[in-house]
Amino acid sequence: MSRSERKENAEQSTLRSEHEQNGVLVNPRAICNLCKRLYREPKILPCLHTFCSDCIAQLEPFSVSSRCPAVEAGDRPAVTVTVLCPDCDSEVDIPPSGPAGLSTDHLALDEVFLETLVTNGPLGCDLCGEGNAESRCEVCSVNLCEFCCQAHRRQKRTASHSIQGLDELKSRGRLCRPVLCSFHPGQELRLFCQPCDLPVCLECAATLHRDHRCCPAHDVIDRHGDRIRELVTARLRPRLERLEESLQKVEVSQEALQARVEATANEVRAFARGYASAVEAHCLSLLRHLEELRVQRRNQLHLQRAQLQQALLDVRGGVEFAERLLSCGSDAEILSAKGVTLRRLTSLAEGSYDPHPATVAPDDGSGICFMSREPAGEVEGYPVVGVINSNTVDVSKCTIEGEGLQRGREGQQGHFTLVCRDSAGEQVARGGDQVLVSVIHKEKKNCTVETTVVDNNDGSYGVSYTPIEPGTYSVWVCVKAQHVKGSPFILNVKRKFRHHSGTFHCCSFCSSGGAKEARCGCPGTMPGGFKGCGHNHKGHPGKPHWSCCGSTVEQSECLPQSVLAAVSPRGHLRTVEL
Repeated sequence: MSRSERKENAEQSTLRSEHEQNGVLVNPRAICNLCKRLYREPKILPCLHTFCSDCIAQLEPFSVSSRCPAVEAGDRPAVTVTVLCPDCDSEVDIPPSGPAGLSTDHLALDEVFLETLVTNGPLGCDLCGEGNAESRCEVCSVNLCEFCCQAHRRQKRTASHSIQGLDELKSRGRLCRPVLCSFHPGQELRLFCQPCDLPVCLECAATLHRDHRCCPAHDVIDRHGDRIRELVTARLRPRLERLEESLQKVEVSQEALQARVEATANEVRAFARGYASAVEAHCLSLLRHLEELRVQRRNQLHLQRAQLQQALLDVRGGVEFAERLLSCGSDAEILSAKGVTLRRLTSLAEGSYDPHPATVAPDDGSGICFMSREPAGEVEGYPVVGVINSNTVDVSKCTIEGEGLQRGREGQQGHFTLVCRDSAGEQVARGGDQVLVSVIHKEKKNCTVETTVVDNNDGSYGVSYTPIEPGTYSVWVCVKAQHVKGSPFILNVKRKFRHHSGTFHCCSFCSSGGAKEARCGCPGTMPGGFKGCGHNHKGHPGKPHWSCCGSTVEQSECLPQSVLAAVSPRGHLRTVEL
């Protein structure tokens, strides 16, 4: 069984289940899809769908057109009515004569006839409605009881109709019902009129079609049947299979699409739940960060307040003591307390906390803001936005970059960079902070180093200085009158770099070309009146060395303790280069 046949059987089984009446299944091919009853005068529309004649007559016209003009005066033009097929919505034309002009679906009549034969229980008479039907009129397609059958035969209009017994029809097991002429009841359509392309009976051939070529139906059935069979087999059946295959693919695609959409919807819901959780976690993180900023700023303000209060007390105490000493003390009292008073007042005057408002910048939190569109990285694998921008410097997070903070050299400019950061450790994106850098000699208090601070306007500050004396220095780096982490720093300044005045040689004998007066900074000596060093002689370092100081490291500064302290009256003969 082919796929199309299996599908057709399944459709028919479905239709049978839909047309169950009184517990008895009715053949769906015998049912009109409009009135849901057995066919009554079934007619075939041009789209090959069958309905009852009166059901077609009740269809609402889709359009009305006049096909031809009137032939004679007073004649009306032929009007063609177009309706929509209830099954396929195709536009079909109804003949001017109405549904009666459509072809009769004899196959549907056969199905109706078969349905009446196989129905369980006695059949009622279709004319009187009483008694059991025993026969059937094949022309009128009605079941007749014995009384109505006799009356049917006595009437002149129906006397020639073919009447068969129901028991005989049921015993045949299959339908062998002749197709009768609609113009000559009782006459079977046995001939075919080729010019009119219609099946006719003998009386029609003798009267209405007497000038036409009519031949027996069995002579032309093969030719006309083959045309139908060829269209079905060669063109429509392959197309039907392609359509079924395509439809099956579409159905499979629909199922796959539905499954994919449902899976994607589940992914979207899972993403939404996870993203909502990530956003909530990010919100809590932002609130915690904001609370940390509040506590940090509060602590900084408390510390700054305490430092300012202490500085205020110190300065006020010093000023009050000095003013009282000057106003109330005698000359001897003033002179006796002058030393300690001046030292204290000088210390207070040089303190790091200047009461001038320009050097004090309390943080009121105005720089804290929420930036809703700034990327904030990922939370639980989801990208989130929104950051808390403190826009203020956290002194404890500021860093120093560059070697110029740990070591320097006399007379040479040193450099290092201060990077101001916020509480999150990120470099602030603007400058303008109050930065104070002091470089003070630890042993010589009056030895100050001039410093230069350059604001790069990106949160970083370049600091440069030039020490004039070697020694150990303290480097104070303050932002907003507060020391950064690690301040004060220890800076070691070495003496000015001493360049070598001699040559880097193997010995004075070789470098001077054997001159006896050539000297060397190493303790090496030579016999024979030579005043310098030679290979493998006493005091020679055994490797190349500087002639001015005896250092064996080529990339080094000249050691002053190794320089010759004195020269002969004839002068020091400088060694020549190798």
